[in-house]
Amino acid sequence: MMRMIFVNPPVRDLARSRQFFAALGFSFNEDFSDDRATWVEIEENIGVMLLTEEHFEEFINGPPADPEAGTGVLVALSASGRAEVDDLLARALAAGAEPWKPVMDEGPMYVASFRDPDGHVREVAHMDTEAVATSTASGGA
Repeated sequence: MMRMIFVNPPVRDLARSRQFFAALGFSFNEDFSDDRATWVEIEENIGVMLLTEEHFEEFINGPPADPEAGTGVLVALSASGRAEVDDLLARALAAGAEPWKPVMDEGPMYVASFRDPDGHVREVAHMDTEAVATSTASGGA
């Protein structure tokens, strides 16, 4: 069995959120999209189901968390390299995201972050696993 990951954020404006993810270069599965939800295909086994706030509330107990009041979760997407991290950050900002934290450049780890139009924090990260393996093998952290 291949496991899948589904990230299900509430969104205020489904059409705007759909435009945002399209600007980042992602596609959609229309079989699982309607006026209350849109399936964003990240990879074969990773998807984001954008849910209108009203539809999201059908799946939870209590009110949804307010992303403007605090950060409840960091959703990170891996990137093939630093150039892809920079590219996705630039496209996100051009599509209406807001910068969140400065780019983190800690040797083999390179991470950019932003808040999407609904205030959810997104990260794009590249980890040079070969550099980490080399550092660990030579006694580094």
